[in-house]
Amino acid sequence: MSFRHNDGPVLLAYAFRPFFLLTALYAASLVAAWTAFLFGGLPLPLGVNPVQWHAHELLFGMMPAAIAGFLLTAMCNWTGAPPLKGGGLLALILLWTAGRVAMWLSGWLPLWLIAAIDLAFLPAMAAYVAQVLLRHGNYRNLVLVALLSLLTGANLAMHLGFSGLWLIGGRLGEVLALDLIATIMVVIGGRITPAFTANWLRMQGKDPTQVRRSEALDRAAFWSMVAMVPVDLAMPFPVLASLMALFAALVNGWRLHAWRGWKASGEPLIWILHFAMAWIVVALLLKAMTPWLALSPSVWMHAMGAGAGGTLILGVMTRVAVGHTGRPMRLPRLAIWIYIAVITAGAVRVIAAFVPQLAYPALTVSAVAWVVAFLLFVLIYWPILSRPRADGRPG
Repeated sequence: MSFRHNDGPVLLAYAFRPFFLLTALYAASLVAAWTAFLFGGLPLPLGVNPVQWHAHELLFGMMPAAIAGFLLTAMCNWTGAPPLKGGGLLALILLWTAGRVAMWLSGWLPLWLIAAIDLAFLPAMAAYVAQVLLRHGNYRNLVLVALLSLLTGANLAMHLGFSGLWLIGGRLGEVLALDLIATIMVVIGGRITPAFTANWLRMQGKDPTQVRRSEALDRAAFWSMVAMVPVDLAMPFPVLASLMALFAALVNGWRLHAWRGWKASGEPLIWILHFAMAWIVVALLLKAMTPWLALSPSVWMHAMGAGAGGTLILGVMTRVAVGHTGRPMRLPRLAIWIYIAVITAGAVRVIAAFVPQLAYPALTVSAVAWVVAFLLFVLIYWPILSRPRADGRPG
């Protein structure tokens, strides 16, 4: 089967194709290398704090690639605009790749150069998305451009921390990045999860109105997440941050319940999205309990990143990859193990943060499960993402 369209390589025909594969490859290689560094003494040429480097690359390496794959694809449906493809898409891929190379070589390059290279990707993507949305009058989704711009600020804070210009910048940037990424997940997950659930119920001959959506509840869920950003900027006030996280957990939990996810428990492509959104609620509850139970912030942060982030990324990628390539809307053979592995990785990683005595075995199990989940995605979905649409249509 050809790996080229008449107008160029299939992998450059739509943003989800290369960025989903890059997301999975980077997620697997990053955690594998990090685990080998921690437990096997693998030398990494790092000129920055290794723990913050690890967090940075998950938050500003893996996550933005996944966001790019989804957002640059979804906005074509929102606006009717043609997809970014060919040379333009390749330029964006190279910009993301340059940031990753710079971060991996941070022990050999000046920190100002690393920052300049790494900081370029998110503003470039945000500028392109804003241009398309404005040209087509799609103002509703400009909120995602604002969140990407704020995420650039969180990245800058981390780089200032790396350089020593802002002592708390690294940790603060990490927390703010998680807040903003969680907000993006609440926005995107809040649109696709109930919509896909209702559509599935309709196709099964069941009542789609069982899935209840409320614009007021959607707005409350969004603003409860946004409100955590300025609160977390005021780092000396953990009680206020706890109360805001509790409020956000209650609102997002109420909204999730209204979507009736258990009604679609027979369809993995649906229930995995509900599972990911439930992780967000769990992470927010853990954040709320942190100052009262003297928990390590690592507990809620890994629940949000490894749990919610990893699960939602794979849930979205496994669905979009078949839906946008003209294939039947079902999980490919053996792909259920992707979900089992990523759920295991997130749960065990939180356990490792909860119980320091189990750190070594739990971190090992979590890392192996994480790598298995993302490598399985590459192995199963490479033939889907690298070949033309099954229905012969462009894209």
